[in-house]
Amino acid sequence: MAKITTQKTKAVNGPGTPAEPQPESIEQVRDLLFGGQMRMVDARIQSLDERLAHETSAMRADFERQLGDLDGSIKKELTRHAERLAAERTKRVEDLKALNAELRESLKVLERRHQSLEETAGLADAELRDHLVKQATAFSSELARTSERISGELDRITTALQAEKLDSAALVAGLTDLAGKLSGTAQPSGKRASRS
Repeated sequence: MAKITTQKTKAVNGPGTPAEPQPESIEQVRDLLFGGQMRMVDARIQSLDERLAHETSAMRADFERQLGDLDGSIKKELTRHAERLAAERTKRVEDLKALNAELRESLKVLERRHQSLEETAGLADAELRDHLVKQATAFSSELARTSERISGELDRITTALQAEKLDSAALVAGLTDLAGKLSGTAQPSGKRASRS
């Protein structure tokens, strides 16, 4: 195949020309054969490069714009959340202060009620003690009077029994009379006198 190429080269160059082709002539041949296609391919590549650069710059600008919009919206959202949290924190602090004041007031009211109840209970205890002391004194004096009355009555009955030497029926009648006097239903003394 190398021989055929050499012969073609000789035929093109003619007889008596050197066997090695000139580099400029190869370039010319190449330019004649492929030049138009190469220029079209170069033009297309350059057009594609320009279009790619334009698309890339447009995409970069769009991306930067969207990134800026996203950054702005995130900052706005964060600012809004921070303001809402600050407002909520302020409201909770105010609510806690109000609740604290309310609890203090309730505690004061409870302390006043407790003190009032202690005073009332102390007065009631004192009144109850006084009443119990008075009742105990009244019961003691009533018991002493009843004891004296029973003792006097028993002494009188004993004296009467010893003086008259009565039988057991008279003793029963005397004790019955004594029981009646104690209960408040005393029999008239005429019956006893008639029996004796």
